[in-house]
Amino acid sequence: METRSPDESLINEDLAAVPNDKRTWSCWNYASLWISMAACIPTYMLASSLIEKGMNWWQAVLTIFLGNLVVLVPMILNAHAGTRYGIPFPVYCRAAFGTLGANVPALLRALVACGWFGIQSWIGGEAIHKILSIFIPALAEGSPIAGLGISFTQLLCFLFFWGINMWVIHRGIHTIRVLLSIKAPLLLVLGLALLGWAYQTAGGFGPMLAKPSAFDAGQPKDGQFLSFFLPALTGMVGFWATLSLNIPDFSRYARSQKDQMLGQAIGLPPTMALYSFIGVAVTSATAVIYGKTIWDPVDVLTRFKNPLVLVIAMIALCIATLATNIAANVVSPANDFANLAPKKISFRIGGFITGIIGVLMMPWKLIADPSGYIFTWLVGYSALLGPIAGIMIADYFVVRKRHLDLNELYRVDGIYRYSGGFSIAALLAFGLAVLPNLPGFLAQIGVLKGVPGFLLSLYDQAWFVGFGLAFVLYLVFRKLAPVPIHS
Repeated sequence: METRSPDESLINEDLAAVPNDKRTWSCWNYASLWISMAACIPTYMLASSLIEKGMNWWQAVLTIFLGNLVVLVPMILNAHAGTRYGIPFPVYCRAAFGTLGANVPALLRALVACGWFGIQSWIGGEAIHKILSIFIPALAEGSPIAGLGISFTQLLCFLFFWGINMWVIHRGIHTIRVLLSIKAPLLLVLGLALLGWAYQTAGGFGPMLAKPSAFDAGQPKDGQFLSFFLPALTGMVGFWATLSLNIPDFSRYARSQKDQMLGQAIGLPPTMALYSFIGVAVTSATAVIYGKTIWDPVDVLTRFKNPLVLVIAMIALCIATLATNIAANVVSPANDFANLAPKKISFRIGGFITGIIGVLMMPWKLIADPSGYIFTWLVGYSALLGPIAGIMIADYFVVRKRHLDLNELYRVDGIYRYSGGFSIAALLAFGLAVLPNLPGFLAQIGVLKGVPGFLLSLYDQAWFVGFGLAFVLYLVFRKLAPVPIHS
């Protein structure tokens, strides 16, 4: 059959399939990528937030490890299409959602990335603000700006660090390679140094990890473990539910399926477990040392007395946060926004859009407390991303038996056009799968009162509920409205 040229409205250099000679990433490249991205401050805060809410150290680490084993499955499955066809996430979505409908999952994924971009930028900016406040105490005394909830100096530091991110995006993604190469060991060394300090100051691991679970018999939350564990596990899955969708953006460079599968399995769960243990141990130690748990590592670092140690630690934290932010939260949304108008939106412009939306989302409010971080932010967006994963996996592995027509993915009048560019089956399955989790989310943010307990429990398992429902519904709709597998 004659191969037709791709339509210009659906392709640019960033969205085109990667040729075979440029697919050079090995197993260790993927392991290094995940070690670099998983060893970050939000991972530390993820673990310590579970301690803050009542888990003991092994319950928190086990919950995180289990969550990452779960999310590794859709991660590897979605990566398959990227490796086989060399396509990025937005193009992969066209098979299930349609050439125009693909913008729905792509933009939802991009908006979540914008939130994460803002969170990482806030962490970097707040590190700068807190270190400056130690040397210039007056900077810590500013009143919150009405409507924002942060002081003028906090806002300036945030925008300064945000501006560094924008500069890196302007220079291009190649600029981050050096930072990524030193970032992982940098943050691991910082984490291990914190662990060593906590061990020595708290008097060993015994006192650090002896804090009982608040869910044990006779403790304040006796008998409530399961009601906390389920949403916590969903939050842990939600942490990387973003990358489990857009992993084709990275797996498209893999030499083989074996490389991407082994690399991800080696790099993701063990690193998350190790770095979360550091977060758990240090947070537990703060309860011994200071009489209260401190879940933010930046707050812990500001209590160090040696100015040189403090400055070095904060610089390391800022460099590591910058590298993680660009790798995890810019590459994919830049491609997603480019998919809207490939001829008008380049990777660089897509990155700028990501940065601007990240500021407007006021990220300091997303991580203001452990409950909001896990139950509103992580669980909330997992209710959207779970159904997308269910639809994509059902379409690629069950409906199409891993066969895509690469040329047709770039044709406005091809087999992936469906109804005017939109797949009604996919969009309907997505909407119906999100619906059961909506009341629980509205109750979580205080908009809806008196929500039945059954609906609240569904929201606690939002990713799993959404994934399962969307997977089944999409297959049912595809039975009713079959599509041609071959052009």
